[in-house]
Amino acid sequence: MYEELTDGIKSGQIVPYLGAGALKDVTNRLDGSPIPADSDSLILAMNGGQPMAPRLMYEFPRAAMSMENKKGRSFVTRFLNETYGEKQWSRGQLHDWLAALKPNYVVDINRDTQLLDSYADTEHTLIMGVARIMASEYRFKLFHYDGSIYKEIALEAVNPALPILFKPHGAPKPEANYIAADADFVDYITELMGGFAIPAFLKEYRQHKQYLFLGMRFNRDTERMVMSDIIYAADEPAGWAFIPEPTDKERRFCKLKKIEIIEEDWDALIGTKAALALA
Repeated sequence: MYEELTDGIKSGQIVPYLGAGALKDVTNRLDGSPIPADSDSLILAMNGGQPMAPRLMYEFPRAAMSMENKKGRSFVTRFLNETYGEKQWSRGQLHDWLAALKPNYVVDINRDTQLLDSYADTEHTLIMGVARIMASEYRFKLFHYDGSIYKEIALEAVNPALPILFKPHGAPKPEANYIAADADFVDYITELMGGFAIPAFLKEYRQHKQYLFLGMRFNRDTERMVMSDIIYAADEPAGWAFIPEPTDKERRFCKLKKIEIIEEDWDALIGTKAALALA
């Protein structure tokens, strides 16, 4: 089965969808500390290593909203810039594997730059999620990467033949944009449901695709809502999810969305002889 999944990624039928666990082996090159990627680790990093009130520890967007109310939106942006744009992180095995495969379309809900680095030698289109902006009715920005630099482009300038990297929650480069606090997600998800957070060419391209969820958990409503709209018009089954020890909530949700659970972590996929040979 793993060989079929890898072949599906190579052919473009199966789209990798990366969650926080995709970065589980990424560490700070200076002190060896793990990169903050999941909700709890992000909250702790944002709050100087200290836990916040239980109601805020429930989910990063809620904690980020609290911090924004106290210290301003710029505080959250600065924290994410420092975390993902300034610190030096080791390369993740999963990203090295994807860099070798070069899928034609990848969704990455993390806010780091490893996926962009994986395509540093490949011309591509970057879609970055944005929120609470007045200049446009759309909730995305488009960038063309020519092999050396990114340049923001208009929708009509997109080359549909190029690989597509979709970072719905943003990143520090090519410019810092983030979906982070509750208010960001309310705005973004509203426009996602209304069709204004995904460009038209991607709406067409994603028809009848299937998804392979790597490092993605389905216990948080916010991430589930974003995912549900991004994979709209998927084939059946909608995809497969590598989830070691899934919860009952995850089982119910995946059954509803027609996602088949593989009760292992993504190491099992990239560690197979067939996968390594293809990579």
